[in-house]
Amino acid sequence: MKKLPLLTFAAALLAFAEARAAVYVRDIQIDGLERVEPETVMSYIEIEKNQTVSQEKLDEALKQLYATGLFTDVVFDFQNDGLLTISVAENPIINKRLFDGNSKVDDSLLESEVQLAPRSIYSRAKVQEDVQRILEVYKRSGRYAAVVEPKIIKRDQNRVDLIYEINEGPIAAINKVNFVGNRHYSDDDLQEEIMSKESRWYRIFSSAENYDPEKTNYDKEMLRRFYLKRGYADFRVVSAVAELSPDKTSFVLTFVLDEGKRYKVSDIEIVSEIDEVDVAPLYEEVLLEKGKWYNAEAADKTITDLTEELGKKGFAFVDVIPVLEKDTQKGEIKVKFEIKEGERIFVNRININGNTRTRDEVIRREFRIDEGDAFNASKIKDSRRNVENLNYFSKVDIQTVPQDENKADINVNVEEKSTGYFNVGVGYSTVNGALVRAGVTENNFQGRGQQLGLDLAVSQRTSEYQASFTEPYFMGRRLSAGIDLFRTDTDYQDESSYDEETTGGRLRLGWNYTDDLYQYLRYTLRQDKISNVDQDASYYIKEEAGSYNASVIGQTVVYDKRDSAINPKEGYYLSFGNDVAGLGGDEKYLKFDGKAYTYYTLADYYTFKFFVNAGYIVGYNGKDVRLSNRYYLGGSTLRGFETAGIGARDKFTKDALGGNWMVYSGAEMIFPIGLDELGIKGRTFVDMGMLGKPDNIDERYVDYSDTPRVAAGFGFQWLSPMGQIDIDFAFPIVKEDYDETEVFRLNFGTRL
Repeated sequence: MKKLPLLTFAAALLAFAEARAAVYVRDIQIDGLERVEPETVMSYIEIEKNQTVSQEKLDEALKQLYATGLFTDVVFDFQNDGLLTISVAENPIINKRLFDGNSKVDDSLLESEVQLAPRSIYSRAKVQEDVQRILEVYKRSGRYAAVVEPKIIKRDQNRVDLIYEINEGPIAAINKVNFVGNRHYSDDDLQEEIMSKESRWYRIFSSAENYDPEKTNYDKEMLRRFYLKRGYADFRVVSAVAELSPDKTSFVLTFVLDEGKRYKVSDIEIVSEIDEVDVAPLYEEVLLEKGKWYNAEAADKTITDLTEELGKKGFAFVDVIPVLEKDTQKGEIKVKFEIKEGERIFVNRININGNTRTRDEVIRREFRIDEGDAFNASKIKDSRRNVENLNYFSKVDIQTVPQDENKADINVNVEEKSTGYFNVGVGYSTVNGALVRAGVTENNFQGRGQQLGLDLAVSQRTSEYQASFTEPYFMGRRLSAGIDLFRTDTDYQDESSYDEETTGGRLRLGWNYTDDLYQYLRYTLRQDKISNVDQDASYYIKEEAGSYNASVIGQTVVYDKRDSAINPKEGYYLSFGNDVAGLGGDEKYLKFDGKAYTYYTLADYYTFKFFVNAGYIVGYNGKDVRLSNRYYLGGSTLRGFETAGIGARDKFTKDALGGNWMVYSGAEMIFPIGLDELGIKGRTFVDMGMLGKPDNIDERYVDYSDTPRVAAGFGFQWLSPMGQIDIDFAFPIVKEDYDETEVFRLNFGTRL
């Protein structure tokens, strides 16, 4: 009997809750609409008249109306007679959308990123989303301190002007790049290998000092390649961390490295699971050498060469897999190339995305595989490297997407970067005095992969003007064709008492036999003019005053095995060229030139360079070799002697007359002096040179000796933003009394 009141209370409470949970809707009234139609509201709430509706249904309807983004406020109100009143406040329409304060980023780029546009519905949530999108744009350009504040100006008819007020802030440059764990290579050595550079005053025209996460990922790959090429087969980048300063204006970039053991190749073996493959002749394709440091780049190239050679023999579907057997105690590695039967997959389509400026054909021609070819992972890897080496893209991503049982698409995704460069510099040289250099280069002209360059250099003694154009794929073939136009005015009054003007043009055609062996032809048409001959000049110089036309065809073969063309430390460089003048014009001569350079680095820091340059020129059909075509030694080509400081010289006027052959050789050691970050290194050297006798001179009036001249000294080289700058102190050891010598030389310009 005592439990009955409790049960009665519970039943009453349940009935009350059910009454609160459901309401009867007799009619629906919508207030506050200006642009939105009532039918639109009804379609979202999904509530009918003369219907009992649960509280959950009403809550869901309220959420649906807010989710449309059409309203800033929504209120549901019930009358006792079952009337549901929905009061809304519509979001305004955007009349104008403006960006204010953005001088570094164009409006067009920001407009492509934001969602809200004129005549769209204003929403605070969407405004905040657009603010984040704008900030991401600035982060991609290196401006992490950017601030975006949205403002609205109310207009009539429930319209607003939306203004994004932007404080762009400074570029967050890389203040410091740290390397942790590098025992064998200095921070400066590794800094040279990566794209991310520390902020320096002379990088005002470069984006290398701007932090970019994609660039950092590429740096990790470049470090990996650097070490794997030098025998560190266990190398890995443990981490790459970028720390943003509290004021968001700079980064500290830290690479943590694990160098691992350095290995030499102990043995090389090729094995095949395909019975028909004879591995014996395939050893000729192996680029690794026993007893030498392991080189992952050479191993990858060997895989490509083996795959191509097998393809020529009819084995289209093969996989060449490298297997490394390491002996960490001895620091030795056995390399085994296993040849296996590959899947029969063909390339369906090659799809290229992200190249808004660069034409598809520029990318496609770098691929070593075509649509319809047998799928080959090695060739795809080489293709990616080729596209990266174009230096047109900040990112190259290649993905393979299967299409059916035996076909696959290759998707190539690229991100373009600036390919134009402007350089300007001023300086001083002991040879040419004060000088000014300026130039403009575009390496991807009109997105065709063509190179266009304009250069100007003016000093107290010389004026040089040059324009050049290169088409890397002439007539759709792997031929490099180009044209040069040039004009040079040089004051030789100190050396030979005359001025020389050279004006002309050159046509070029080049091709590669392999990655290391290439050849190019050239045809040059020029006019040499010798003027302002001093009245006290040598008789031989006065005889050549005037203008002469030269029509010259020539060729050069180059075999380049250096590890770097910019800062070589290992390898060698060989070239041989010859020119024939006489296809028209006044000059008739044969000319032969050869160069040989070899580099060797000891203890990873001390680089030795040994070199020999030689040349020979001879006239024919009764023509002598003129002054402008002869060889001269001294200055940058034979340190310790002035420009044209050795060789035949008029006994009375002391004018240099040059020679018909020359040999210039030497040895040099380059070493760090603690200024590698600035690109400055020290060097010590020994130079030797000999200059042959010119045509038709009377030794009674000319001093001449072809004995070797030798000099030794020390100096510094600076890889500055304006090019290589050399500072040398040299002291002649073997010389003739009439030679012109110098101890100090400051010189601009790069050389091998």
